[in-house]
Amino acid sequence: MEKKNKRSSFSSKLGFVLSAAGSAVGLGNIWRFPYLAAKYGGGIFLLVYLLLVLSFGYTMIIAESALGRMTRKSPVGAYLHFGRDWMFRAGGWINAVIPILIVPYYSVIGGWVCKYLFGYLRGDVSVLASDTYFSGFIGSSQAEPWFLLFSLLTMLVIYMGVQNGIERVSTLMMPVLVVLAVIISVYAITRPGALSGVKYFLIPNPKNFSWMTVVAAMGQMFYSLSIAMGILVTFGSYMKDDLSIEAATTHVEIFDTAIAVLAGLMIIPAVFAFSGGDPGVLKAGPSLMFITMPKIFASMGFGRPAGIIFFLLVLFAALTSAIALAESAVSTFQDELHWGRKRASLVLFIIIALLGSLSALGYGPLSMVKIVGMQFLDFFDFLTNSVMMPLAAMATCLLIVRVIGVDKIAAELTKNGALFQRRAVFNFMIKYLCPFFVAIILFSSLASVFGLISF
Repeated sequence: MEKKNKRSSFSSKLGFVLSAAGSAVGLGNIWRFPYLAAKYGGGIFLLVYLLLVLSFGYTMIIAESALGRMTRKSPVGAYLHFGRDWMFRAGGWINAVIPILIVPYYSVIGGWVCKYLFGYLRGDVSVLASDTYFSGFIGSSQAEPWFLLFSLLTMLVIYMGVQNGIERVSTLMMPVLVVLAVIISVYAITRPGALSGVKYFLIPNPKNFSWMTVVAAMGQMFYSLSIAMGILVTFGSYMKDDLSIEAATTHVEIFDTAIAVLAGLMIIPAVFAFSGGDPGVLKAGPSLMFITMPKIFASMGFGRPAGIIFFLLVLFAALTSAIALAESAVSTFQDELHWGRKRASLVLFIIIALLGSLSALGYGPLSMVKIVGMQFLDFFDFLTNSVMMPLAAMATCLLIVRVIGVDKIAAELTKNGALFQRRAVFNFMIKYLCPFFVAIILFSSLASVFGLISF
């Protein structure tokens, strides 16, 4: 057995904020947020989303970060710190397994981004914009090497450690990501016909409100802020006692929301301009990023540089999230199996290669193999996002309310004189509304998949 490793830590609040924000800012912000915003009411969706981030999102970030720092453990150890019967084991392991299952298929999509970035660097603007390019690419075995390339990039950062790898890369990538997002947003909103898209996205219209606006905004907020993935517990365990958890949480909220809004300003006005004001074009969902956006770039005078900048931004966002997911898994291996970082990283890469290959080939050579009617990537996404993450969030709420107590969380947050200004909001949300919201997310996700309701 290897010698137990000294617990790593972030060197500063900025390191934690940018790393936590990097975990939250991912592919979901770039295409999922604009797609849902366009589909469920534009400005009214944005307003509901912001309210949820400031209440539900704030509460869960505080809860998971505090849980990690007070125990100095990854999810399994954090739960077992308060009890060792099956309930604590189940709660800890469900939080720990989620990133192990997500990072393989997430890396597949990251590989698609690498392929498109390479295509724009090579100048294949018209080829990438063809109607059949994307389906032909993922329907063959060509996706496999790009998936492995993205996975190697991710694991290289993980192998380098918390300060030298995760913190350093996040500190570099996140500011660059913001600059790229601003450049594309300015370009998008200045296109002819784009102003109608800006108004639709930023100005709330009560007529566009529906119950599904709330459900969709809750699901996006849940996904966007990296809640219930074990990431924030792990990152919290690396957080020094002299850093304010609440102040860091506020910065993460602002950073993540700003990127989501910028993503909306990048994509919605551009699609409005491209489609002549038809918001229905945005309802393409996942294909928006790989089919609709390349068509928009092909119609521009500067399609090649626009495509390069856009997919470089998406690659940075995908990498920062994949790094956070992988770190949570590696931390679990280190804590529970007492492995060194080198061994833990190697084992995780093998898991990623095996499970990710199923997703990478699931639309091509393995397309005939399905689980409950889904391709491998769709199944892993459904299992983690629709089932396991709501259960993990519910477990965290119950652990804090029934076992730890909100007063101990408050004591953790107010170490060294730090403030806990939204304590009343936290107490009310964690006791009552967060479990209710999580139950709604779980029910609506399952009902949608099995055809009981339609999103």
